[in-house]
Amino acid sequence: QVQLVESGGGLVQAGGSLRLSCAASGRTFSSYSMGWFRQAPGKEREFVGGINWTGTNTYYADSVKGRFTIDRDNAKNTVYLQMNSLKPEDTAVYYCAAARYPGIATMAPGYMYWGRGTQVTVSS
Repeated sequence: QVQLVESGGGLVQAGGSLRLSCAASGRTFSSYSMGWFRQAPGKEREFVGGINWTGTNTYYADSVKGRFTIDRDNAKNTVYLQMNSLKPEDTAVYYCAAARYPGIATMAPGYMYWGRGTQVTVSS
């Protein structure tokens, strides 16, 4: 199996930036597409963005497009979520997930492994 550990969350003012990291261990990291999801209290977990096996393609939810960027370093078994121009509505627990697909899945059931999440809080 694959174990995922998120880090880099914290408290930031609106308009600021954070860079989240997801460190993977276990099976070959490059064999998995990776996704980022987030979940706010009382809300369903929602797709934020994803990156394919090779890192040549990314896809983002409309709510974060132009502000968030995903990249991966397969040599370090790590995927990143760079978050810029943060808004209070971005406040949530952010989860890293892995799917053994060549492309990018946009729904949670498409992912087989999940991290425990890291809290991101954006103050106004």
